[in-house]
Amino acid sequence: MPRTGALDALPVREAVPALIRALDTHGTAVLCAPPGTGKTTLVPLVLAGLVGGGPARRVVVAEPRRIAARAAARRMAWLLGEEPGASVGFTVRGERAVGASTRVEVVTTGVLLQRLQRDQELAGVDAVIIDECHERHLDADTVAAFLVDVRTALRPELRLVAASATTDAQGWARLLGDAPVVEAAGVAHPVEVVWAPPARPVRPPHGMRVDPALLTHVASVVRRALAERAGDVLCFLPGVGEIGRVAGALSGVGAEVLQVHGRAPAAVQDAVLSGGSGRRVVLATSVAESSLTVPGVRVVVDSGLAREPRTDHARGLSALTTVRASQAAARQRAGRAGREAPGAVYRCWSEAEDARLPRFPSPEIKVADLAAFALQTACWGDPSAEGLALLDAPPAGALAAARSVLTAIGAVGADGRATERGARMSRLGVHPRLARALLDGARKVGARRASEVVALLSEEPPREYGDDLAAALRTARRGGDAYAGRWRAEAGRLASSLSGSRRPERDGPRASHEGADDAVAGLVAALAFPERVARARGEGAFLMASGTGAELTGGSGLRSAPWLAVAVADRPAHAASARVRLAAVIDEDTARTAAAHLLTSGEEVHWENGDVVARAAERLGAVELSGRALRNPDPALVREALLDGLRREGPALLRWTREAEDLRRRLAFLHRESGAPWPDVSDAALLDRAEEWLEPELSRARRRADLGRIPAGQALSRLLPWASGDAARLDELAPERIEVPSGSRVRVEYGGEQPVLAVKLQELFGLRETPTVSGVPVLVHLLSPAGRPAAVTADLASFWKDGYRSVRAELRGRYPKHPWPEDPSTAEPTRYTKARSGRESSA
Repeated sequence: MPRTGALDALPVREAVPALIRALDTHGTAVLCAPPGTGKTTLVPLVLAGLVGGGPARRVVVAEPRRIAARAAARRMAWLLGEEPGASVGFTVRGERAVGASTRVEVVTTGVLLQRLQRDQELAGVDAVIIDECHERHLDADTVAAFLVDVRTALRPELRLVAASATTDAQGWARLLGDAPVVEAAGVAHPVEVVWAPPARPVRPPHGMRVDPALLTHVASVVRRALAERAGDVLCFLPGVGEIGRVAGALSGVGAEVLQVHGRAPAAVQDAVLSGGSGRRVVLATSVAESSLTVPGVRVVVDSGLAREPRTDHARGLSALTTVRASQAAARQRAGRAGREAPGAVYRCWSEAEDARLPRFPSPEIKVADLAAFALQTACWGDPSAEGLALLDAPPAGALAAARSVLTAIGAVGADGRATERGARMSRLGVHPRLARALLDGARKVGARRASEVVALLSEEPPREYGDDLAAALRTARRGGDAYAGRWRAEAGRLASSLSGSRRPERDGPRASHEGADDAVAGLVAALAFPERVARARGEGAFLMASGTGAELTGGSGLRSAPWLAVAVADRPAHAASARVRLAAVIDEDTARTAAAHLLTSGEEVHWENGDVVARAAERLGAVELSGRALRNPDPALVREALLDGLRREGPALLRWTREAEDLRRRLAFLHRESGAPWPDVSDAALLDRAEEWLEPELSRARRRADLGRIPAGQALSRLLPWASGDAARLDELAPERIEVPSGSRVRVEYGGEQPVLAVKLQELFGLRETPTVSGVPVLVHLLSPAGRPAAVTADLASFWKDGYRSVRAELRGRYPKHPWPEDPSTAEPTRYTKARSGRESSA
């Protein structure tokens, strides 16, 4: 019998009439309801006609996580007085409880994606609810986009509800065609905020690593909360490893310590969600923010950390990374303490830090590996995703990288559309890389053994399984823990999915010794991640085919391996190499087989360590398999290498005489003052026009020394504007020397903002105006008779009038043999002493 009292107590009931009206008139709606109001449990029952007397409909509810899907189905079945599989059922990967009478089916968004690809009309389904859409999981965004397509093109009568635990719903409303937004009020009890930062600074998280000092502090805050407050404590931590370490630190705490995460056994999940008689401490990942309601909680302890996917496309590394939780997540977590009564939240950071937290978590489509998304859209018929109704467009670079992966594994063709092989991959329910490993690996080692390894790769084994993939495989086979149980179920599912192939694979004999396990694990891992096959460089260091370095931990048993297939790796902040977390031993033949598309051979000519290096090399991506020096490399490749050297080290590699440098400075002056047709002779411009001024010498050069023999001045003269005839005016417009009144021809220096003329003062007697070059006054450096600086002026007339007296007074006594007339502007210029000048005059 339905539990009427429990149904009537759900706060979302007040919003149900408005939701029904919105769906009747518009067909779509956005439901905003805080966690714990019953949006996940009551609304599907009402829409299905199981509660409230409405017409019978079939409703599908899409949840972001398996644990949430199971929990929602069990809760709804309990409210109806039934067991899952009757009126309410669920389907998650590897588990299904659905009967002929099922009218509400709770599925994961991944399962719904698979169903949509098989049956775009969703025949027999009357309404779909996308739950927890505010979390912005990639599968949920994709499901919503596909369902909008279905409503537009095939099923306008299909009812669609986006259910969010936050009030930030306008984006979803626009996405669903300006759908009405229906808000449900929650029972909001006050929650006191207690700021509880560590006494001493802790290291910020990076990669998957969390400072143990912070986890010790979190455990101490839990103990403090137990001492200061009544009720159960819900503690949020980023992942399974951190939950385990904090649980260990809470030994003897005087309360039952439970762990809630996606890997927790169903019995533990049921125990957490059903409440208990004694006091409890529930250590949970973000799954408890909104997907699950834990009864009895009065206190929340928030570590302030979360996990988000990140992809390093340049290095081919994808992994979860630890980040600071957003302000929105912190509000969600705090709200769990006020679900049933007034409560408190202990935040393990300071109030000042709180204002610096990001407002919202990053949408997965912005930060995650998009290979699976790209395959889904290709199979849907929209490879570019440009026609899909998405809240955020996928980043162009990430989508291009994803398409490159799909092309390499044969999942999409040149037009970006899914091949038959790609469509088959999409139905396997694993990442496209793993689907490739499963299909190709089954041909070589049999379906069952390939399935075992792929199942191990689809959910990273616990850390205690170690970093050796083959050893982890053996541990899973004999293990009795929750992970081993899930692994066996997934391996069976994958093997069954292959058995329906049009080309069934014969299974080889069961691997019965360690060597066979090593070979199978290595091959399948290499097929999944060919860019990560890695050759040893010594001391536990490896070079992956992607070009990224990889390092094993000091105690790893894999350190002596000549080759590895790296299955899981991350790159700590500021580290030069990736850190290997899971890998298998392979040999060179396996690496060549798995990464055949990365095999190249040919001449390699490049600039290295200051000179041209020419080799014939065979490579697997960045890994050189063999090589030898080339005696007669391709001249075109040599020329490109020399140009690369010039780009790196500049034109200084050429032979620059003083005359060549002067010519370059003169041309630079003319280009600056007059522009065209005078050439730009900056380093960048010269390198851009190398073909115009360095040939034919550049094509004859073979090494650095040959560049040093190219006369730069002669080469530079090729850039002069000969065709227009302006080249003949070079000496007129930017003369190398200027004749001064004494008759001397003095060199002009063009290195600065103004041309500089350095000349002895007496040689300019009688010159009343400053000399100019192309209309620019030169900067006159007046020298003493000994050639030492005496004065600088750009206005010679002004100097004769005002500045000369002081110079004359200072230098006349020092150089009495040289003329120092009272009026230099009318005096005779001279290069000599007074006596010699007299002799020259008389002669």
